[in-house]
Amino acid sequence: MPPQSPALIATLVSAQGLSPNDLTTASDAIAAAGGVPSATSAFDPPHATDLVIRGLSRPQARAALESALPHLDVIVQPAAPTRRKRLLVADMDSTMIAQECIDELADFAGLKAEIAAITERAMQGELDFESALDARVAALKGLDATAIDRCLAERITLTPGARTLIGTMKALGCRTLLISGGFTAFTGPVAARIGFHAQVANLLHIIDGRLDGTVAKPIVDSAVKRDTLIAERATLGLETADTLAVGDGANDIPMLEAAGLGIAYHAKPKAAAAADAAVRIGDLTVLLSAQGIPRSEWVSD
Repeated sequence: MPPQSPALIATLVSAQGLSPNDLTTASDAIAAAGGVPSATSAFDPPHATDLVIRGLSRPQARAALESALPHLDVIVQPAAPTRRKRLLVADMDSTMIAQECIDELADFAGLKAEIAAITERAMQGELDFESALDARVAALKGLDATAIDRCLAERITLTPGARTLIGTMKALGCRTLLISGGFTAFTGPVAARIGFHAQVANLLHIIDGRLDGTVAKPIVDSAVKRDTLIAERATLGLETADTLAVGDGANDIPMLEAAGLGIAYHAKPKAAAAADAAVRIGDLTVLLSAQGIPRSEWVSD
């Protein structure tokens, strides 16, 4: 007899609540793709249910379910004795916060449209990240550094679920790290506001109270994000399966691929395709459901 296919767990998540028809649709989609749906576990009814799947690869199961259930978030991963992570590494801009900091900062210099266009292309993976960062920072040379504090106070908002995600993970003993290709002037306050253990980002040079138009090198790029996750994992003595990463842009892809579970959050197409799973509908608390953590254990804002 051929070896039995490894089991997968597909977690269906909806803040509004799953319907019986959603489970039927999921099972039918898996069967139509050639898989075998079996046991279900509503570990957080009516918001999150696990469906056990055999006979399909992870990408096959994900594609079938995302196509059949466009109104839900679907996280497919290998079945394991425990799926609660012990290291969470998160991108900041458009992931843990709703904005791109450099675009908002550029608005104080009257350059938002110009800078945002470069940011978008960089996040789509169309431009070299370091060159794009240098160009955007150079354009801000001479901007009064007080604009950073104004930007933080007036423009930057946390992504829904950010504090609940990090608060819950910390309460469960998970190490949390915020890492960004942006700037420590933003990651420091944001990390403190959300509750991260630590943060890593680029250093903007400021001279005589004004932006100098340069950033310290080497920069935090996609390779540094990946290497930081791997180094943190090694320091903690963890296995790859113990790690979770979340991000939205092309520069997050190596980090997402290095994690035991890489989740793209309302992401650019390249990042969503490269990640193990993608949050398309809900907020950051979907990452808790992905780990089988019910709302009864969440640490609310």
